[in-house]
Amino acid sequence: MRHRRILLFALSAAAILAATPDSPLSPANLRTWLTYLSSDDLEGRQTFSEGLGLAAAYIADQLKDAGIQPAGEHGTYLQRVEVLGVKTTSHSTLTVDVNGRARTFKDGEGITFPKNVGGKRTLTINHVEFTGYGVNLDAAHNDYRGLDVKGKAVVWLGARGPKGTDPQAARRQLNARASLATEEMGAFASIAPPPEPLGGRGGRGPNAGAPAPAPAPAAPAPARAGGRGTPAPQPDFTTVQKLGAEIAPRVTATDDFLDFLFSGSSLKYADLKARAQVQDDLPKFELAGVTLTFHLDADYQVVKTQYTRNVAAIIPGSDPRLKDTYVAFGAHYDHVGYNQGILSNNESDRISNGADDDGSGTTALIGLARAFAQGPGTKRSLLFVWHAGEEEGLYGSRYFADHPLVPLDKISAQLNIDMIGRNRDNKDSEANTVYTVGADRISTELHNLLIDANASLPKPLDLNFELNDSTDPERVYYRSDHYSYAAKGIPIIFFTTGLHPDYHKVSDSVEKINFEKMSSIAQLIYETGRSVANLDHMPARDNKGPRFGKGSSGKIN
Repeated sequence: MRHRRILLFALSAAAILAATPDSPLSPANLRTWLTYLSSDDLEGRQTFSEGLGLAAAYIADQLKDAGIQPAGEHGTYLQRVEVLGVKTTSHSTLTVDVNGRARTFKDGEGITFPKNVGGKRTLTINHVEFTGYGVNLDAAHNDYRGLDVKGKAVVWLGARGPKGTDPQAARRQLNARASLATEEMGAFASIAPPPEPLGGRGGRGPNAGAPAPAPAPAAPAPARAGGRGTPAPQPDFTTVQKLGAEIAPRVTATDDFLDFLFSGSSLKYADLKARAQVQDDLPKFELAGVTLTFHLDADYQVVKTQYTRNVAAIIPGSDPRLKDTYVAFGAHYDHVGYNQGILSNNESDRISNGADDDGSGTTALIGLARAFAQGPGTKRSLLFVWHAGEEEGLYGSRYFADHPLVPLDKISAQLNIDMIGRNRDNKDSEANTVYTVGADRISTELHNLLIDANASLPKPLDLNFELNDSTDPERVYYRSDHYSYAAKGIPIIFFTTGLHPDYHKVSDSVEKINFEKMSSIAQLIYETGRSVANLDHMPARDNKGPRFGKGSSGKIN
């Protein structure tokens, strides 16, 4: 009981510190920092731009002013991120053996491999599962219910999904079936026909029916080689991760390949394809007698190199035993830049300032670092990383995960912040709501620590787990920097207040930010991080996957 009283006193002291008017987490301080970071001077903070460099320098100045230790390279706050454009020469093949009859399909001849297949290796699997449409859209359309595909190759059909599917609402999930199979369900490999256009806009945009994002900046001129200025080859793919990594095979296949694959089955491909075209129900079954041998073999040539930078800082822990372990906090500080083309009639603003996306997270992270620096010390060390290039494809966080500044196995949890300054869809009913994603997936204990931290606040927030639902149509769990850490097995929590009509538009401006709400969410993150940082053990990693979704509340037993 005495230990509990001491803990509650420490939590109360931290909450009082976070809530005081001169606290780094006060609305006034958050407003000051965000006003500059979302100003026209930074020109939308696009990756590789001067504006993003100005933002990095400003963040570093705030850290230095607070006496916070640099965690970057060469004694600085900066970590250089190498973004590589890569040309591929593929020699990959897939050999299919059906009841003793074998055929080998070369890349581009009946089968198409991704341009990045990872390192050279040969993989054989004799467990092949047909999963129907391969979707988990809702309770009525979950092809993985009761199905264990871990370590198996999965095959699916049907570009539009089952009958009753709204292709616009399900667009992202239909396009992400390979990710669902290999990353979430643990499949060994995925095979499917090429995707068909589903209409609507692409990219990282919000739900169908929401306003379209601002026009993309004009593409840069083609890269040129040195010397005479000969145009360099155009990359086949862009990556910040190490070439040669082990990547689960994800291939697309022609009718000829699929005919042969199903040739030993009582249900033939032509019949299944016809049923999928009219969106009839599809069975799920194992393709008995089938063995697949993936020969992954590609030569990579880096034809383009660009640099951007993460900003990183550390506050050392106080416990001799725990100070070499970390709680990581993150946000992305880039945005989408400005429209370099001709503006439409009556338009004069071309800069997408990104006050909420993710100026709010960037600013909250400055406040958190400074609040921890002036508050009671924690047993574990605290790592703060402002990631670059999230809008381009999680560049900064993916690079960090492959080139960490501290050992990844020493990171007990990562708390990620992306858009916490508004109400979802501008609804007044969302005034006290924050959406939390992912806390239950790797560590049940981390989820429960979040619940306790929220309860310790003078005014607890409404925690909404809707976006953590396994059927979330926007697949938010996979779309911000926390996923780069989760993919390495690190427990995460993602904090967001959701999308709104100004998302990726020039109208995402600082005067629309609710700084009181932003301050409250930052205090919740502060309390959650402090709780993890003072545990005598790392949050247990039980890896039970998503359990909390729509309508969920409270702790998990």
